[in-house]
Amino acid sequence: MNNTFQVQGMTCGHCEMAVKKAITRLDPEAKVAIDRPAGKVDVESSKAREEIAHVIAEEGYTVAA
Repeated sequence: MNNTFQVQGMTCGHCEMAVKKAITRLDPEAKVAIDRPAGKVDVESSKAREEIAHVIAEEGYTVAA
């Protein structure tokens, strides 16, 4: 299942890696593409959208509804 998240607060490559690692800890098979300037995170995963949004938020980033 594909989901796109608007994520606020990603300002550098470290931020991107933190988000990517959080998602792949939840689902090691997930495919993650991040467009930092647009604040967009595309995720292809079998996990529920809410679970993915939760792990991104746990890293300290705001996920828009």
